[in-house]
Amino acid sequence: MAEISIRDALNQALDEEMARDERVFVLGEEVGEYNGAYKVTRGLLDKYGAPRVLDTPIAELGFTGLAVGAATVGLRPVVEWMTFNFSLLALDQVVNNAAKMRHMSGGQLSVPIVFRGPNGPAEYLSSQHSQALQTLYVHVPGLKVASYATPYDAKGILKSAIRDDNPVVLLESELAYAWTGEVPDEEYTIPLGKADVKREGGEVTLITYSKPVRMVLEAAAELEKLGVDAEVIDLRSLRPLDEDAIYASVRKTNRAVVVDEAWPVASFGSHVAWLISRNCFDMLDAQVELVSSEDVPMPYNHRLELAAQPSVEKIVAAAKRVLYME
Repeated sequence: MAEISIRDALNQALDEEMARDERVFVLGEEVGEYNGAYKVTRGLLDKYGAPRVLDTPIAELGFTGLAVGAATVGLRPVVEWMTFNFSLLALDQVVNNAAKMRHMSGGQLSVPIVFRGPNGPAEYLSSQHSQALQTLYVHVPGLKVASYATPYDAKGILKSAIRDDNPVVLLESELAYAWTGEVPDEEYTIPLGKADVKREGGEVTLITYSKPVRMVLEAAAELEKLGVDAEVIDLRSLRPLDEDAIYASVRKTNRAVVVDEAWPVASFGSHVAWLISRNCFDMLDAQVELVSSEDVPMPYNHRLELAAQPSVEKIVAAAKRVLYME
């Protein structure tokens, strides 16, 4: 085991997959000479050369479309969006082409492509650069969507995504790239569609994914001080969703809190809360709570932007409500 950052775990995954399969290539803004806006692609241009590490113009629709076309003829592109806020410009290529090609060709064409980059709020970025847009992608049949909050998960999930014959959207976080954790020296993959129990517990289930995992674990530690034994489920995969893992935990605890950085209206988090309410109704001892970002554009002021997002305090308060502690 080595202690490395999420940034380095992603870099290792890209390096190993590019070495394993010459069809894998990386493209995006500043991925080459600058080594990536967040240094995830550091050293890949020097090792593999310009044909396989392509710096692109600031033209998300164009280079995403180029990558989708390359995938349909047998290559395995990894597209880095500098931020998911910019991915909105490429939405037509992702939703109407990548996600639909297998269906519209009657199964004759596959699109083995990965779209990755930071999603959700960071700091001091205001309303146009702090959006959590995962719900847009989870909404679309034909796409797989996954996330990670540890270096171990980041490396294993990215490797699986690159090997998948379907388009995969990977949610990262600008503030989490430096987070560290243990990663095995030997090769491994993590299958898409499998949640992970990050903390065992028996009194309330806390469900989340991506950057909020660390916050939810902190909330579980605060609840433990109050004598509450909380279980933390890291979904990791949003589509396909590991519903079995969710229901197994809720049947054990009889209570659930879903934590999601997205806005609350028609969000992925609200969908998970509805699934629990529908499929675990007879086991629930309280309504399902959703802790999301506030339904407002993200403020620039730091105190206000923190107030608009999920927090340890909000999660603990939601857990207390389902436990009838307040």
